[in-house]
Amino acid sequence: MNFPDYDDSTAFLGDWGPFQKTVFSLLCLSIIPNGFTGLSMVFIGDTPAHRCLIPAALNITDEWRNVSIPLDEDDKNTDFRFSKCSRHRMDIVKNYSDRGLLPWVDVNVSTIPQEGCMDGWEYDKGTYISTIVTEWDLVCSDDWRAPLTSALFFCGVLTGSVISGQMSDRLGRKKVLFVTMGIQTVFTLIQVFSPSWLIFCVLFFIVGMGQISNYVAGFALGMEILSPSVRDIFSTLGVCLFFSIGYMMLPLAAYFLRDWRMLLLVLTIPGFFYIPLWWFIPESPRWLLSQGRVDEADAILRKAAKMNGVKAPDIIFTPIQSRGNAGRLQTYNLCDLVKSTNIRCITVLLCLIWSAVSIGYCALSLNTSSLHGNIYLNCLFSAVVEVPALIMAWLMLRRWPRRLSLSSTLSLGGLVLLFVHLIPQHMSSVAISVVMLGKFGLSAAFAIVYPATAELYPTVIRNTALGVCSMSSRVGGIMAPYFIYLGSYHRSLPYILIGSLNVLSGLFSLLLPESFGSPLPETISQMQTVPRFRKRHCSWSLPDNKYEDEHESEHL
Repeated sequence: MNFPDYDDSTAFLGDWGPFQKTVFSLLCLSIIPNGFTGLSMVFIGDTPAHRCLIPAALNITDEWRNVSIPLDEDDKNTDFRFSKCSRHRMDIVKNYSDRGLLPWVDVNVSTIPQEGCMDGWEYDKGTYISTIVTEWDLVCSDDWRAPLTSALFFCGVLTGSVISGQMSDRLGRKKVLFVTMGIQTVFTLIQVFSPSWLIFCVLFFIVGMGQISNYVAGFALGMEILSPSVRDIFSTLGVCLFFSIGYMMLPLAAYFLRDWRMLLLVLTIPGFFYIPLWWFIPESPRWLLSQGRVDEADAILRKAAKMNGVKAPDIIFTPIQSRGNAGRLQTYNLCDLVKSTNIRCITVLLCLIWSAVSIGYCALSLNTSSLHGNIYLNCLFSAVVEVPALIMAWLMLRRWPRRLSLSSTLSLGGLVLLFVHLIPQHMSSVAISVVMLGKFGLSAAFAIVYPATAELYPTVIRNTALGVCSMSSRVGGIMAPYFIYLGSYHRSLPYILIGSLNVLSGLFSLLLPESFGSPLPETISQMQTVPRFRKRHCSWSLPDNKYEDEHESEHL
């Protein structure tokens, strides 16, 4: 059965009145904390130059103190040539010093046995006062803990994506948006007082659960309230641009706040200013209608009409809409994303694409501290390059088919990264420019994949689908720190892997249905279908083509 189109029923509001401007602005503002919270590990988890601590209490001569740390000729990542994780045995050095022997004159220092950093480490204070690495000594044999910290954050993001998507489709976009914003703010504040690395990781996991969940809920809310002509700019120059604004604020705050606890504390404060937005951001009338809560949806739209200075019709939603949508969402869940051949193909393809683009975006964002030059400027450049990328994404969404837009940006981001390994090491500025061009392409792809996904799924499972795709994205986020870690073995290996994955995902995107110019589907039966000749790529699927119509009829 076909239901009257929601966009047609609400066309009386216009496209860009005070109501739409208010919703657009407030939802965009709610995204800013995600930019600096999600990428704060660039600074709070960075590893400064370090070497073994030689305690002053040893009372050895300056000559022996200067040669107590062996030189590490293979160390190419810092300006220090001293070994990071070993020193000469201090009992032997102390003995030679007490006897008045001189290094390299009376004793061949290279023959002295080495030991680990028994008394801790001495860290370079030129860039940071403290990070979680310097506070809890996450170096040498414990260096695996730093990438694990980022991975645990993205595990929390993954968990939040799974839970919040279903909760948003069941309880409403607005409730999930504000609850998850509160989780992100409160637990980041608690994180400031972490007494140990383990407690920090547990709290970081919970922060991750709220971090992406409020982004997805706010995105879905805006896509469903705003008119079709505004959705493209909302999904690119709206939420994505304001995420980038938050990202740009991060290096500026980190430059003045070199202690990780103070930095986190300051980044937490803006979250408390979003509490009053509860009284200004409405629930999605489209979602309320799909729940059968027609009177509530009607009241919101009449209030919106009053704000816009237009007269609402006597009957906004026809009886067939009210009956046809009543109670629809209560019986939809994750299983509905894979039950039919068409939905299964779309879901699998999108999950692969989201995972690949997330690996690239997160790895390039988190890796700015490893690039040559000033870490604060590199991070700022990485954030600023997203602005023209988002403008390009918006222009492409206005004019180009979704598949072509997604494929071209993924391919651009992937191909340029494959050339990084060809650049000589002394041409660091060229390498940074190429990496930023890759970030440009992947940022545009990330901005496009959100609306492209939202347009393919119906209202009854849209947020659940966005949550699952975001979950796949966070699987990529979990893997991203380890892609960076591979750079310690070969400088260009992360870029080769990231580039290859995204070129491949660009090809996968061409297999998706095209949604450009189509209204948002309300029911599963209204979804775009994968072209028949492409279904051979999903030959592993069960031939259940009648599922959509049968499943829809269960609700009538």
